[in-house]
Amino acid sequence: MLVAAAVCPCPPLLVPEVAAGAAPELDAARTACADALSVLAASRPDRLIVVGPTGPGEAGPYPEGAQGSLKGFGVDTDVRLGEPGADVRLGVPGAEPSAPPLPSALTVAAWLLERARWAAAPVEGLGVDRRLAPERCAETGRELAARAPRVAFLVMGDGSACRTLKAPGYLDERAAAFDAAAARALGAADTAALMALDVSLADELKAAGRAPWQVLAGAAEGAEPGGQLLYEDAPYGVGYFVAAWS
Repeated sequence: MLVAAAVCPCPPLLVPEVAAGAAPELDAARTACADALSVLAASRPDRLIVVGPTGPGEAGPYPEGAQGSLKGFGVDTDVRLGEPGADVRLGVPGAEPSAPPLPSALTVAAWLLERARWAAAPVEGLGVDRRLAPERCAETGRELAARAPRVAFLVMGDGSACRTLKAPGYLDERAAAFDAAAARALGAADTAALMALDVSLADELKAAGRAPWQVLAGAAEGAEPGGQLLYEDAPYGVGYFVAAWS
C-alpha cells in the first residue's frame, strides 16, 4: 500500500555539475526535492519504487543496483539506483548488475537518492512509456503499490515544455493552464484530476510527467494521502513541480 510519495522534475540540469554556471537557478528546486525525499524516509517504507518517463525502448523495470551515467551530458559521473547487491559490494568478479543502463529520468532520480544518502528501504525502478494510456498507467500503479505492505514512490516527470518562446517546444498558450492544473492536482494529491489530464494535449505540450503522475494516481487508490506542493516554476520554459504526499 502507498504510504508516501515524492514528485520531482527530471531535467539533468538538477545536477549542479551539468548545469555548471547556471546551477544556482535550480537551487530552490534541489532543496524542495531534498525536502520531499525526507518525507519518504519518514514514512518508514518497506520498498521505494522510482518511476520515470522513457521512450518505448527503455520502458520496463530496473532492479536495485542498476547504473546510470551523466557522461552524455558532459559530466563524467556515474550513479547507481539504491545499493548494489552483496556480490558487487564484495567485489566478486562478474557480479556487476546485468540490467541495462538507467534512462535519463531514473538517472536523475538515482542522483537525488545518492545526494540524500537514501538508506531507508530497498529501491527498484520503472521506466514508463510516455505514451502509455491512462488506464494502463493506473493499473501499473495499483500493481506496484501492492508489492509490499508499505510502499513509497519517487515519481519523476516534467510539465509542459512550451511555456516561453525559448522553451524546447516553443511557446504554446495552452501550456500555462495545463501546468497550473497539474500543479494543483499534485499539490492536493487529487488522483481524479491527475487521471483527467488530457493525453493528447500532454503529448503536444511535451509534458513528460503525465504518464508517471497517472501511475502514482493508480497507486494512491484507497490510500487517500494528503499532498503539499513544495515548488512550482518554469525555468527554461519547462514546468517543474515538487510535491510530497503522505
